Amino acid sequence: MRDESLDDNYHRVSVYHDKELLDLVNNIHTMTVNNEFFSHEYIRGLKEEKKITESRKYVKNFAELQVEEIAKDPEKRVPLTQEDRESVIEAVINEIVGYGPLEPLLEDETVTDILVNTYKHVYVERRGKLEPVPIQFKDNEHLLNIIRRIVEDTYRHIDRVSPMVDARLDRETDRAADGVQRVRVNAIIEPLAIDGPTLSIRKFPEEHMTLQRLIDNGTLTEDMANVLVGVCQAKLNVLISGGTGSGKTTLLNALSEYISPRERIITIEDTAELHLLQEHVVRLETRPPDPNSQEANKGEITQRDLLKNSLRMRPDRIIVGEVRGNEALDMLQAMNTGHDGSLTTIHANSGRDALIRLETMVAMASANTSSYFIRQSISRAFHVVIQMARLGDARKIIGIQEVTGMNDDVINMQDIFIFRQTGVDGDKVRGEFRPGGMPPKFIERFEAKGIQLSDMERFGSVGVGASFYDMFDSNNIVHV
Repeated sequence: MRDESLDDNYHRVSVYHDKELLDLVNNIHTMTVNNEFFSHEYIRGLKEEKKITESRKYVKNFAELQVEEIAKDPEKRVPLTQEDRESVIEAVINEIVGYGPLEPLLEDETVTDILVNTYKHVYVERRGKLEPVPIQFKDNEHLLNIIRRIVEDTYRHIDRVSPMVDARLDRETDRAADGVQRVRVNAIIEPLAIDGPTLSIRKFPEEHMTLQRLIDNGTLTEDMANVLVGVCQAKLNVLISGGTGSGKTTLLNALSEYISPRERIITIEDTAELHLLQEHVVRLETRPPDPNSQEANKGEITQRDLLKNSLRMRPDRIIVGEVRGNEALDMLQAMNTGHDGSLTTIHANSGRDALIRLETMVAMASANTSSYFIRQSISRAFHVVIQMARLGDARKIIGIQEVTGMNDDVINMQDIFIFRQTGVDGDKVRGEFRPGGMPPKFIERFEAKGIQLSDMERFGSVGVGASFYDMFDSNNIVHV
């Protein structure tokens, strides 16, 4: 009954495209929930810390009994391998207390994104590549019920009046060090989604991504990592730019490791994705308007609201997960009034585009402010712009630039490191990382802060007798 050509990683989802097995799942599901001894109230009454594991055990006992009952009936009996039997029981459990067909994809460590385009079409990103998976929901109503279950677990609400939700979900898991799987969920239903409900899930790494792992993955070089460590230690303000899924948040998380544990960090996000390792961290998250209120935007708390409030919380560092709108003005004001060491991300295709987008956001928040003054504020606020990109199946830092000031009404930027693609070998992008050739001006900040070259040799030495400036020699090319 099982399609042997399927990738081994997806043996658990084969039940969702085998009609005979799927019919069996639906039959056992109905028998289980209709069993006179089965109690949804019992499941709802379980303590939160044990709810997932205990509810799955509870449902499994009933599902196994129903499988045995069917096996005794010659008219209902379906020939099952042991693997089929386990897959059917697991699918029943997922339907009752899980997220249905999504569960095996959420459990698959190779999957980073799950994209559901109505009930018939499900795609995943695995190892940097998008591919369809052989599962589907019964119909759009089935998908909608799963979406509602997910949204309820995020303490949000979705219906035809409020047909969009963007939220985070923390799930219990045995694989993560802290026992939590973190995902971001975006759902859109009718009437906005014309063909039926759609769902986008981004899974975040269950292990903290370090700079060393990013080096091993080819995202950056040892010298680049050493410089970025110095940037964090010297409390320079950093803007990380890139497209969707380019690794901006991952890099921000990795850089945050080098913030002193003695500093008070405030993080501000629309949907909480950052997971800093320090203890002295206050995490703030926006709140959408009350969907039941007739008053526009009642109850809404924006990133701008949180940023203004954070300035009264005695922060040493402010980290804005992603700057998107009016909060850009308050962020610049904070950076220009002594709040150094701030980090944030922005959607843009180049370092220059990132500053232009930032200027536009500030202009929209302060219509009477001149473009020259805004650019001057940006040039004084940010010291470093890092550009991320997805190249083939990999994510790379394709540029680290220093903001060096203003020339007339143009913000000056200097390349510190760049990545140049030279070709493609199968799915692997080939290229070279090279320094820009000129040492950055912020080296003076390193020296003023007492940062020694030895402090920056965490990822490989730059050589005996070398100085800061040797790291930026244009001949130090790294081929990947």
